[in-house]
Formats: sequence, structure tokens, C-alpha cells
Amino acid sequence: ANETNIKLIWYYNNVLGRPEKKKIISRWRGYHGSGIMTGSLTGLDLFHNAFDLPRAPVLHTEAPYYFRRADRSLSEEQFSQYCADKLEEMILAEGPDTVAAFIGEPILGTGGIVPPPALYWEKIQAVLKKYDVLLVADEVVTGFGRLGTMFGSDHYGIKPDLITIAKGLTSAYAPLSGVTVADKVWQVLVQGSDKLGSLGHGWTYSAHPICVAAGVANLELIDELDLVTNAGETGAYFRAELAKAVGGHKNVGEVRGDGMLAALEFVADKDDRVFFDASQKIGPQVATTLAASGVIGRAMPQGDILGFAPPLCLTREEADIVVSKTADAVKSVFATI
Repeated sequence: ANETNIKLIWYYNNVLGRPEKKKIISRWRGYHGSGIMTGSLTGLDLFHNAFDLPRAPVLHTEAPYYFRRADRSLSEEQFSQYCADKLEEMILAEGPDTVAAFIGEPILGTGGIVPPPALYWEKIQAVLKKYDVLLVADEVVTGFGRLGTMFGSDHYGIKPDLITIAKGLTSAYAPLSGVTVADKVWQVLVQGSDKLGSLGHGWTYSAHPICVAAGVANLELIDELDLVTNAGETGAYFRAELAKAVGGHKNVGEVRGDGMLAALEFVADKDDRVFFDASQKIGPQVATTLAASGVIGRAMPQGDILGFAPPLCLTREEADIVVSKTADAVKSVFATI
């Protein structure tokens, strides 16, 4: 789907007679895939190193990662303004007539499950509008209920031109992805078809009936079981209980998340925000210890971060089990360090 987005962005500007407006700005720590171009959009070393990525015309700007901000004196709103200013500086340096789009997950996923700081999306969208830059919301993780709203864009007040959808569409029971296109872009695609003929794009397994049937069945269950509401309510309970259980631990720097997403970030020194050396593999140690007790937590890249993305049907009783076993795993690992 993100490969499709890239082609649509370039096609859109070609139809409008803007052949130079092709650069796409992503964020460091963002995740948008692991192909040649989607891996370039991704902003994580694991997906770049030894693969000769990223490739032009992809650029990367500041990650909206308040916990890891360089200037600790900044409030959330000030940090959001800083991120918007860095984006504007990049657009101006590259030339607004060469920058076509900006892509971002509503909440950073693989990059650490990092919610945007206050007013982040409001300030970013103001910059994009100013320079006529398309906005792509990558909702592969957040689409279809994960944040307690049907889409993350609804949750954070994002008004995208293109939306990437995938995982939540079928809950991964079958592979299916897609792109939701805003009317502004759609009308240009129609113009292109009139001028250039059929859109030269498609895959062998596009709209595969088995995958589409799985998507329809999955979405019906999301509605029937009211899983979107449960994700918001039980997710909030889960994070609150996590904070109670381990938030005060001297090596837990932050408990964060939104909806049915949560993460713990481990630090060597909480007060001075000193991080562990990567060679110690603290995050993987906690994840492995937790897995031995029957609970899956994800050791996330570029930091000692333990991430949780429970099923949308999680109950409070199940959340209590996850919290209890997580607290035990944290205690166990740090007792040996």
C-alpha cells in the first residue's frame, strides 16, 4: 500500500504538470515497510544498514519523540513547534516546488509506540498546507480501532490526503492492504485517466476474493463486538495499571501509549535520562523473560523498549495478568543487573 502511495504521489504531480515536485519527507523512527522504497520511507537503522537505504527522493525529519528530545527544557507544545520548524526548514532548503508529500503514523509504532506530543499534528499540518504538500497517514497499525477510534486520524485530528490501511483490515488473518484516497487526490487521478488512459498499477493478488472476504468478516466482528470502544476503555485501564505496577521502578523511564498500545522504556538512570548501552540488550532480556511466563511483549528497535499491542478484545482480567507478569519480568531482569 505504501508503494502504491508513492506512485500515486508522483502520478498526481505529473498530471498537474509539476514534474519536479517528487520528494517525500518521512520521520526518523517511523515505520512504513521494508521494501526498496517503503524501506526508504522507514526511519530505522535496522531497515537501512547493509541494504543501501534510504534511496532518493526520500528525506527524513525530526521524530516526534518527546522523551528523547535533546532540549529537556521544552514543553510538549514547544517541542511540537520545534518539530514543525525543522520540517519547514527542510521544505525551504529543498525547495517547496520539489517536495510532494509527508508521511507519518498517527502514533509511532515500531519506532517505540510513541504518542505525538501536544499540538504536534496541528502544527505539522499547518506547514504542509502552507507549501501544498500532501499528507499520507500510515494507519496500518492504528486503523480499525486500535486507538479507541476507527482511525488514528480521527483520534488526533489529522486530515490526510491518502491513508494506508492493512493490518487491522483483516486482523492479519489474511494479507490485505489498501489506500484510501481523498477527493482532492481522486479528482486528479480521474484527470490522469482522461489524459493518459488506464492507471498503470496493480498486483497479481489485488482484491483477492479470499482476503477481501476475510476483511469483510473481520470488520463486521469489530462492529458487532464493539471492539473499538473496548480498545479505548480497556487500553486506558491497561496503561494505568502498568504505570501503577512499574512506573515507579528506577529503571523504567517512561510508561506510554494510547488506545490498545503501550510501551515501557528502560533507562540506566531515570533522573538524568541515561540510556543503557545497546550491547546489554535490556529490552530483549525483559521480553524473553516475559515470554517464558506466557505473555508476549515486543522488544523494539533502537532503544530498550518493551511494546504491547494486545488483541482489541482484551479484558480487564487479562490486562491484569499481563501487568502482573510484566512487573515480575522487570523485577527479575533488573535484579541481575
